[in-house]
Amino acid sequence: MTSRLAILDCGIGNLRSVEKAFERSGAEVVVTSEVAAAETADGLVLPGVGAFPAAMERVREQGVDDLIGRSIADGKPLLGICLGMQLLFERSSEGEGAEGLGLLEGSVEPISAPGLKIPHIGWERVTWEKSDPLVGDVETGDDFYFVHGYAARPRNEVDTLGRSVYGEGFCAAVSRGNIWGVQFHPEKSSATGLGLLRRFVEVCER
Repeated sequence: MTSRLAILDCGIGNLRSVEKAFERSGAEVVVTSEVAAAETADGLVLPGVGAFPAAMERVREQGVDDLIGRSIADGKPLLGICLGMQLLFERSSEGEGAEGLGLLEGSVEPISAPGLKIPHIGWERVTWEKSDPLVGDVETGDDFYFVHGYAARPRNEVDTLGRSVYGEGFCAAVSRGNIWGVQFHPEKSSATGLGLLRRFVEVCER
């Protein structure tokens, strides 16, 4: 059975590369800004780039926050990518600050990397903190591609799936129940990133 994924289009990123990567991972994909179309999917993907406050404004305007809340309660898997992972948290200090989806406790704060360029752009190694269906055979030491100036600070360390280092150590991936998030761009992270997306597809098929 091929899983059907809804990539949520809130106008906060170029979604074509994410769509193509999931298609290569064996999923049937729909990119949509329509809540009704997303409700019939087996799993949801929330990608994003840009500023947290503006992104949350769009998410709320389109009713995506309510859609995600209902879907999580129904047991549907959700994957947040880059800014999409940050939106899973309670709040961000970016700009004048903004409230997030509140699915995970914690905040999103600027990366502390004295002497290094911000935003952080490039490949970094991820250390996996726990076993998880999303990790599978991805080994600690594999690199993923990052583009970000802020990082999530989970209040509950058990939610941290992976960590990386750029100046400071920071949370690179999270998981709790049927909620996952990655700060890096798996769709731009070669075969390792595609493997991670393939495992999310497998989770949605179960």
